[in-house]
Amino acid sequence: MATMYYENDVNPKLIKAKKVAVIGYGSQGHAHALNMRDNGVNIMVGLRESSKSRAKAEADGLRVGTVATATEWADVIMVLAPDTMQPEIYREEIAPNLAPGDTLMFAHGFNIHYETIVPPGDVDVSLLAPKAPGHRVRQVFVHGGGTPSLVAVYQDASGQALDNALSYAWATGGTRAGVLLTTFKEETETDLFGEQAVLCGGVSELVKAGFETLVEGGYQPELAYFETMHELKLIVDLFYQGGLNYMRYSVSDTAEYGDYVSGPRVVGEQAKYEMKQVLADIQSGKFARQWIAENESGRVEFNRMRQADQDHMIERVGAKLRAMMPFVEPVEVKPGE
Repeated sequence: MATMYYENDVNPKLIKAKKVAVIGYGSQGHAHALNMRDNGVNIMVGLRESSKSRAKAEADGLRVGTVATATEWADVIMVLAPDTMQPEIYREEIAPNLAPGDTLMFAHGFNIHYETIVPPGDVDVSLLAPKAPGHRVRQVFVHGGGTPSLVAVYQDASGQALDNALSYAWATGGTRAGVLLTTFKEETETDLFGEQAVLCGGVSELVKAGFETLVEGGYQPELAYFETMHELKLIVDLFYQGGLNYMRYSVSDTAEYGDYVSGPRVVGEQAKYEMKQVLADIQSGKFARQWIAENESGRVEFNRMRQADQDHMIERVGAKLRAMMPFVEPVEVKPGE
């Protein structure tokens, strides 16, 4: 049975008695810092001097210092910089300023699990991972709700690492929705797999393949966009509310029958075989090594792939159509950004 924690299972006084440094002010960083600030936690945002986020954090009314200053000041240090930047930031600015008894926290276990960060034995190391992008974590919190989160303890030097991590979860709003106990290994490997095989990689490739198939079949690109991307949100919202059964209850019998007979033809045994290979690369550390090497070599292949997908026809067609639908609140990301 899964172990879940809610509001009544945690002690908010624990985190309120701490000084908390949030390292980074991007998607997750701003949500953690603002939610905790609103819940009465003593916060400082730690940013490098050159960070473009400094002015934004200050405009949001938060105290801002360097990463080193924030780490030295704090009892709890939540590292929310990008995964690829964390080892250098940790080595140069966090590690020299950690004190025995401090708590080092992460929202993704990547660098601890793959040992690109190795903390000293006299600090707690824990994880609190909201299962949503940061802007959604903040939005739901402001409206009185919470984001389901994961909690894990890698190193319990104090004997209170889990209790303190759960108190941190309360401060971000996670216990309003429920916090699932896991491990750094499980969180890291399932998170990477979900992103690559389903949520980002799998869905993106499925949408592009469907779009290309219709366009190559002689259908209008605009119609192909509506059928393969625009309507996807409507289906995913049904998943979100009631699972596969609710989606099938909500669509026509024709759509449901097509689901059963054609879905396995598209995502069949070969796709599942490849998913297992993706998972094996994650479990062995092959993907982590590949991603670290890509960053160390200047991201040449990453940037090539990013540019190619930003230039895909579905993106050009979609931008024009979304501009005609202000109710979807369209957002444009220009190539190269």
